[in-house]
Amino acid sequence: MPVTSDELSGMGPLVARLSRGGQRLRQADRAHPWVLDTAVVIVVFLMFCLPDLIHGGADDGDGPRRFRLALTRLPLAGMLVLQAGLVLPLLWRRRKPAVAFGVIAAVFVLQWSLGAALRADIALFIALYSMALHGRLRQLPWACAAMAGAMALVAVRASSSVSVWDALFFLLSTATAALALGLVVRIRRAQLAGLRERAARLETERDQRSRLATATERTRVAREMHDIVGHNLSVIITLADAGAYATDTAPERGKEALQLIGDTGRQALGELRRVLGVLREAVDGPPGGPELSPQPGIADVDALCATVRAAGLEVVYRTSGDVDALDGGVQLTVYRIVQEALTNTMKHAADGTRVHLAVVVTGDRLRIRVQDTGPAARPGPPNEEGHGLVGMRERAALYGGTVSAGPAGGGGWSVEAVLDLTPGGGDR
Repeated sequence: MPVTSDELSGMGPLVARLSRGGQRLRQADRAHPWVLDTAVVIVVFLMFCLPDLIHGGADDGDGPRRFRLALTRLPLAGMLVLQAGLVLPLLWRRRKPAVAFGVIAAVFVLQWSLGAALRADIALFIALYSMALHGRLRQLPWACAAMAGAMALVAVRASSSVSVWDALFFLLSTATAALALGLVVRIRRAQLAGLRERAARLETERDQRSRLATATERTRVAREMHDIVGHNLSVIITLADAGAYATDTAPERGKEALQLIGDTGRQALGELRRVLGVLREAVDGPPGGPELSPQPGIADVDALCATVRAAGLEVVYRTSGDVDALDGGVQLTVYRIVQEALTNTMKHAADGTRVHLAVVVTGDRLRIRVQDTGPAARPGPPNEEGHGLVGMRERAALYGGTVSAGPAGGGGWSVEAVLDLTPGGGDR
């Protein structure tokens, strides 16, 4: 009668309970391994040793006892000694399976050499199973050879009642079943251990990827915040200093400087909101998130230059090649490199400094050059690069590019970046 889906669904809790019960048993066995081994010995004694002790190894009667008519009757003391030699080594069947099998096989051969038969002989098959499950695989061949020899001895001893070949077939089939069962369980456990190890390794790799992604995202956000805050604060500071200087001599210029400070501050606040909005969207999800604006690109460099001009610098900007067709990521990289270079110029150059900015696309290369007429030296810690130059090099490295900065030949300071526009150029 087929099992319905309702019956299968009803079996779910039962299977879950059995699984939990099996897991608890395995944990208890790991904590107290002797309990299970002792239980196996007790079960074998009750099922196979006790009947022989009760009947005293009698060989009279009908039915199956006819087989014992040709065998030796053992005294009670001898029977107890042989049973102990067969059963007690099972206590070490998992810790020292080869030793346990060897002792049981030796007692088994001694017993059958005396012409005695005991139900406790089942211990030899249990020992072979444990040998296949817990022992070293290279020891299995000699264990199988010893088992075959023992079975041949039994078949010869029983030849008066059963054909040698029939007895060998039955005994060797039983031994093969015990050996195969042990190997199957061993293989299954190895597979489960491999799966658990693979799951643990994948979980570790997942955590590592997550931490790496988090570190990469933090670096990206820190770079964005540095570019946004650093540039706009530099403009605001320059305008504030100029406005304070012009308050007494030209109040209208001071008012204009304040207006530019407000515009620059609002622009910085908008860009900060955009970056923080992206972070909030990544954590909380898109619903209810802020309205985001596109990332800046080469088209926004004109507005960037206008802001720098308002701060008192003269900027000459030119482009060459199809810059508008560049990828959005490349355009953002160009914008941030130019922004950082102009910010450094505002920090270190005096009013009236001329800045030549060029963005040139030639084939699969994009070249950015920012050169000013200010001082060639840039104050800062000796033998130490600022975060701005490091950030520019990190951005350029994403596209297989390089950034160089230093004094220009005709005076002033020069920053030059070269990006690789070939597909996969950043993977090299």
